[in-house]
Amino acid sequence: MVNCESRLLTVVLLINLKMMRFLNPWAIIRLCQRFYHGNQRRYQTVFIVLLCLALSSVLSLGKLAPAYSQTAFKDFSDIQGHWAQPCIQQLAQRRVLSGYPDGTFRPNAAVTRAEFAAIIKNAFPTTPIVRSGGSFVDVSSSYWASNQIRYAYQTKFLSGYPNNIFRPTQKIPRVQVLVALASGLNYSPSLPVDTTLSQVFNDAIAIPNYAKNTVAAATEKGLVVNYPQVRQLKPNDFASRAEVSAFVCQALNLDQVIASQYIATPITEELRGVWLTNIDSDVLFSPSKLAKAITKLDELNFNTLYPTVWNNGYTLYPSAVAEATTGVKLDPEPGLQRRDLIQEVISLGHQKGMAVIPWFEFGFMAPADSQLAKLHPDWLVQRLDGSNIWLEGGVIQRVWLNPLHPEVQKFITDLVVEIVSNYDVDGIQFDDHFGYPSDFGYDDFTVELYQQEHAGKRPPADYQDEEWIRWRADKITAYIRELFSAIKESKPRAIVSLSPNPQDFSLEAYLLDWQTWERAGLIEELLIQVYRDGSDEFQSALEHPAVITAKNHIPVGIGILAGIKPRQIPWSQVESQVQKVRNQDLAGVSFFFYETLWNLAPEPISQRQSGIRRIFPTAVERPSVYQ
Repeated sequence: MVNCESRLLTVVLLINLKMMRFLNPWAIIRLCQRFYHGNQRRYQTVFIVLLCLALSSVLSLGKLAPAYSQTAFKDFSDIQGHWAQPCIQQLAQRRVLSGYPDGTFRPNAAVTRAEFAAIIKNAFPTTPIVRSGGSFVDVSSSYWASNQIRYAYQTKFLSGYPNNIFRPTQKIPRVQVLVALASGLNYSPSLPVDTTLSQVFNDAIAIPNYAKNTVAAATEKGLVVNYPQVRQLKPNDFASRAEVSAFVCQALNLDQVIASQYIATPITEELRGVWLTNIDSDVLFSPSKLAKAITKLDELNFNTLYPTVWNNGYTLYPSAVAEATTGVKLDPEPGLQRRDLIQEVISLGHQKGMAVIPWFEFGFMAPADSQLAKLHPDWLVQRLDGSNIWLEGGVIQRVWLNPLHPEVQKFITDLVVEIVSNYDVDGIQFDDHFGYPSDFGYDDFTVELYQQEHAGKRPPADYQDEEWIRWRADKITAYIRELFSAIKESKPRAIVSLSPNPQDFSLEAYLLDWQTWERAGLIEELLIQVYRDGSDEFQSALEHPAVITAKNHIPVGIGILAGIKPRQIPWSQVESQVQKVRNQDLAGVSFFFYETLWNLAPEPISQRQSGIRRIFPTAVERPSVYQ
């Protein structure tokens, strides 16, 4: 009969540590009873031995991060719909990491340095050893991650702290994860470091000096994933399990597991525009001033000019169409006579590599005392009470041409086609003035047209009636469709740009339904005028569903108010709004207007220009509409 010691040795050999984790105390008791039935003393002895082994195994496993105690992939219960779900699943399938025994992944849990070392070894198992060492005074040879830590050190992914300390249980900051990946993968920046960081991250100042080079390199390689705000690095925040997963997925070049809008990359293209107008600004009134302004804008890395060409009822270029309709060929204001402003801006802008897109600033609006209004009173829209004067800024008297009137349509179309046909422009831009105020529309022509389509019924007296707004907006859209075709017939690659107010205001106040225009393919570049001071109001406009939908189809930028003559805007607000636009991954910005960039501003000219250099540190291409 086999003696007690032999039986004990046999049991110990049969049950190794790997088996222990699948045993519970009741299983141990049953095993003891099987081998030592009837011998209480021997039963107690072996029970204690086995129980100690089991507890030792459990405690040892307890030192392991629960995330790495499982190797089999499973559909974790807490990542469904999570922004990093595809990435996490890919890493789990590759056994880079795993979840917890309860079936969760815990994507928001922080990661320790030891846990990250384990991820490194699993993700990059064939990285060459480049240095010796890797033993630390606070990592014993029996520590669960000692081998992983040594590997991460010897492959140069991770380093220790002074006095040969590793701090294995310390939560790892995001910046350390990026530094580790860039170091272990031997990445180096190829672009100016400060330029990359300041362009890409609005909190670049928080990046520690020791990390700047490697973070810039990681950024160039597309490793940096920032959710939900792509321009917010938060370098010193502790990295979550989802964030570490995302960084590793990018380092492994796993395609389409992270949405592109959350991958922070250096800005290589961005719309950087400015509107040039002859109202409250003298930049257009002198060839020398215009040349000096465009040279400075080029030095400050702007790439798009939007010069006004239709203003105050006059053209700012010699126009045969305007002369035939109003008897005036060119804006009579001194400083604009005998000049071809479009050609000047094109020549100067194109020499600097800047796009030139003339801006139809007044659209269907005209001064009440203009030749256009005096010669064609039947072209004007009216309110219900028969009035037709609209006060701009509560003071300046304007009138509005009827965009539904065929003669008005022909006049505007002829002006637009005249420009795109005769000049080497990159496009043409319209704005909310291609609608008209919603309290207008009760002129005889519009009322008769409405009655023809509504069995003799007159338009509603309530100008905000939903059907009445929709009917007029749809008529304007129908005209824009014809105008778009005329532009493309004359110059197929001329960009049709629009700079309206946010969708809801644009439709309700000006009957301009730009969302429908965009969906119909009638806009190729959209610059939404978000002239709002309030941070929440500004941000809300950027997140409007119409903006999100449009940016998936065409370049969508934001018009930012740099100031107007009676209202100076501090540069801190301007710069903050630029960063918010970048956070939303929009195409860029344009400033209204040139004069308030630095000439009419609360700060000194040098300070404003330094602020522009900060947000536009290097030259980039504007987004391409045509590949």
